[in-house]
Amino acid sequence: MQKFCVLILSCFVLLTSIVGCGGPEEITNQLDTDLENALKDASNGTGKSYYEFPSSDDFDKIPQDPTNPITLAKVELGKLLFHETGIAVNPREPEGMNTYSCASCHHAQGGFQACKRQGIGEGGVGFGVSGEGRSINPNYPLDSLDLQPIRTPSALNIAYQQNVLWNGQFGGTGVNVGTESQWTAGTPKEANALGFEGTETQAIAGLKVHRLDIESSFVSNSSYKALFDAAFPDIPEADRYTRITAGLAIAAYERTLLASESPFQKWLSGDDQAMTDEEKRGAILFFSKAGCYRCHNGPALNSMAFYALGMPDLDGAGVYGTAGDDVEKKGRGGFTGRAQDMYKFKVPQLYNLKDSPFYGHGATFYDLKDVVDYKNQAVSANASVPNVQLADEFKPLGLTSQEVEEIASFLEEGLHDPQLSRYVPNELPSGYCFPNNDTPAQIDLGCN
Repeated sequence: MQKFCVLILSCFVLLTSIVGCGGPEEITNQLDTDLENALKDASNGTGKSYYEFPSSDDFDKIPQDPTNPITLAKVELGKLLFHETGIAVNPREPEGMNTYSCASCHHAQGGFQACKRQGIGEGGVGFGVSGEGRSINPNYPLDSLDLQPIRTPSALNIAYQQNVLWNGQFGGTGVNVGTESQWTAGTPKEANALGFEGTETQAIAGLKVHRLDIESSFVSNSSYKALFDAAFPDIPEADRYTRITAGLAIAAYERTLLASESPFQKWLSGDDQAMTDEEKRGAILFFSKAGCYRCHNGPALNSMAFYALGMPDLDGAGVYGTAGDDVEKKGRGGFTGRAQDMYKFKVPQLYNLKDSPFYGHGATFYDLKDVVDYKNQAVSANASVPNVQLADEFKPLGLTSQEVEEIASFLEEGLHDPQLSRYVPNELPSGYCFPNNDTPAQIDLGCN
């Protein structure tokens, strides 16, 4: 009897091992191996570490402007100023006083995007749950509305962009060396002459463009004065409380906005269970067959290159303040004026895209699968873009519908950090509601 039991047990073990071949665990392990190999090839041999974000408080490892080193005091000041509705003190209309902030169009709930096809600063009301409920104040004249003329770019992972905006116009370094003739006096581009990189330049220029003023009694009569003193102790007091120092603090904060809690980042750091098998298959395709990595590479999966892909512009019903000849629609060429740059837009970062489901510079795609399929089919949808301008890389990829879905799954879920609220202050020194402080927004946000 004992021998019979041993024989039965041996047969069971043998049968189990045969059935187990190619089981879920083994398939997953093979996906991990395949993804590691794809990353190694895509990064010219570096591998997983090439794509990892540093910790948001490991300032030495975060890309930064050498003339604006990141410090904790700057980051803490910048976090507050970025969300502070109390510095909206020069609105075009009295009703806009203290109602909007930088975060009106770049808030955590929207992945530091607007969660609207067209971002609205001054002249907007409401918020909804994730920014989707913001709308135009019917009492505002149209020419007083502060509306984005192109889809709001994300401030997330901005540390990996030396020059910013879709046309790369901000920053006196990097790709903008040689464009000095376009830094027109009296325009936001004039801020490039300060010599800072793009994040700093945009923050400084943006404060002026959106009429956010810190050179006022607001600073001297609040706790902000001590925060500026801590952030800029080496700057003479007479020059310490300015739009430039405020912009430098905001930029230091923005550079710490890293999507390091996303499944892909967790997988890179050793958690093989952080992504689903579908997301892993999508990542393998992204970094191999589909060739997405040729444009979207590095930690933020972006680049400082500009391409024309024939995507539609920000036009149509519900869009205000744009016209057919807007320079924004000409991309890099609208800034440089060079024929070879026309209709080319900067390669964007790819994290937390699903938080603001409007894609392309014109916010004309509403599903990431549609974006992947557009690039897979490679048929221009913008008649204004001459075929000669279309990127050589814009060609059919030969992906199956299942492969398109797998890549979209990687983009939507694998690159989504669900904990961005860690970058948001609990409250502001002013006590105002944020990111918006109009009455409908106060109700939506449950404050004041």
